[in-house]
Amino acid sequence: MKKYIRNIGLSFCLLIAIAGCTKLDEEVYDQVDAANFLTRRDDVIRDFLRPFEHAYWSIQGNDVYAVGEDSSDEMGTYNRQGDWQDGGYYQRMHYHTWTPQDGFTNGAWRNFYQGIVLSTNSLQDMEGITDPAKLSVTTDELNDFKAELRTLRAWFYLRAFDFYRNIEIVTDVKNTTQGSAQATPQETFNYIESELKAAIPALPLREQLGANGIGRWTKAAAATLLARLYLNAKVYIGTDKFTECEAVCRDIIDGKYGAYTLDSRWDAPFDYTNKTLNSEVIYGFPGTLARTHWQYDSGMFFWGMTYDAATLYCGFTDFGKSNPRFALQPGRDVDSVEYTHTLGKPFVKFQKYPDDLRLKKYKNLGDSKREGMFLYGYLPYTTNVNGVIKTDTVRGNKGPYALFIRDQVGYFLGTKPGIKIADKESNMNHADHNSGVFMVKYPMYPTPDPNRITSAYAEIRLTEVYYTLAECRYRAGDKATAATLLNRVRQRNYPSGSSSLYAAGGAQLTDQEMLDEWGREFIGENRRRTDLIRWDVFTKGTWWDKKPDADKHTEIFPIGRDILSANPKLKQNPGY
Repeated sequence: MKKYIRNIGLSFCLLIAIAGCTKLDEEVYDQVDAANFLTRRDDVIRDFLRPFEHAYWSIQGNDVYAVGEDSSDEMGTYNRQGDWQDGGYYQRMHYHTWTPQDGFTNGAWRNFYQGIVLSTNSLQDMEGITDPAKLSVTTDELNDFKAELRTLRAWFYLRAFDFYRNIEIVTDVKNTTQGSAQATPQETFNYIESELKAAIPALPLREQLGANGIGRWTKAAAATLLARLYLNAKVYIGTDKFTECEAVCRDIIDGKYGAYTLDSRWDAPFDYTNKTLNSEVIYGFPGTLARTHWQYDSGMFFWGMTYDAATLYCGFTDFGKSNPRFALQPGRDVDSVEYTHTLGKPFVKFQKYPDDLRLKKYKNLGDSKREGMFLYGYLPYTTNVNGVIKTDTVRGNKGPYALFIRDQVGYFLGTKPGIKIADKESNMNHADHNSGVFMVKYPMYPTPDPNRITSAYAEIRLTEVYYTLAECRYRAGDKATAATLLNRVRQRNYPSGSSSLYAAGGAQLTDQEMLDEWGREFIGENRRRTDLIRWDVFTKGTWWDKKPDADKHTEIFPIGRDILSANPKLKQNPGY
């Protein structure tokens, strides 16, 4: 079986790169009988892999990433002197004033449900194969395909469940063409739980998959999805499942679902080497420069830096100019005074531990290496003008002045650092191109570098399991074990012997510090909204200019008007 799995892994890398996601709003209903087109082994493999390339696109498609991050306390899409005003679309995300008319409310549903339909269609095709040997497929292989498709579908369902809560369960697309009513949250929770538990025994271990197994669902990956479900159970169904969550996490760490170890460098889970067997990435989507690389798309990280930063400062010219769609929310007002609220202020939260290696300004070091995770201050570069080397610094698109990027939002324009400005306004509709620190979590290596834009997207990492287990222990009153688990990861973020590690007894750990540490480690990974809701501060909290919501109905999003019109059996979520 090992030879087969390695070959399929390579096929997946190629297919997901080549296929690309097209017709992403398509409603898939009528299907061709599998017997009419599954006539050889390659047909089966293509059918099996089809939902995976949509899954990669789905991490950012139809503004799923944008609303997940912008509704939280860590990122914002500012109106930068008219850029990104967009009719107040992103401002409504930030202030939690969205309506069912906002595009993401339809788009996210289509994003998730096309994945669910595609996964179900392929799964039903696999279930329809009565004689796999005639297709040069073994029974073990076929069982593996079924288990992976069930897991992929459960991943889509878990995301839709977290986003909308009241969703419909689709298990048949061959014989049913009509939508159904929503399941209760308890029914959906039970369904996802049962699907993952049923799939795990038939899933492969990473060791079986080999080096080309990135992007394939494994026992550990499905188990981590189960831990995600349990971690948020109190929010989803009103019953906590921290005991069950802890048991799953311990099994993963103890190797019950395969051998995994934490990376020794903070940046390794996001670097081009994260596809290898010694990476901590449990589940990832493979990326290539020439084909598919959705985390480097405009919907995610490439548009998380200012104009010309990619081309001039990083030396990466393959995609042209970037566009500052996403930046960190500010920790300081226009006079550089730290805000007093406890939430938000992501860059300040990093600066709490000033020897954090991630705090260095992002810089390419050559030979497929970099340092730092943030862009701030001046971004200098050198250029050759008629044989003369000249030094300059990155500028914006609203004037000739050099940009000085800061942990503040306002109209600084050409003001030098340290000089106070008269205009004290700071909000989503009053920003310039100096406003907000930028994050470079996945490396932006220069254009000659052979490893540029080849990192896999790390959807599930072993670090998540450690942090989840730490939260379970913290909630059980065991701060000492929580601190030990967190430090197992945190030690790579600081120099050897750093005093920034938590003390052995975990005395520094509070609810706020636990939430801050989740934010530091997983910044930009589109889980912050879920974490804020679990800690009961998403609607109650204040960050920057965002005030508390009137009630908790915004913890889930409205179902888009077009979706409701297409299926009259669906009911709008409460509060909308």
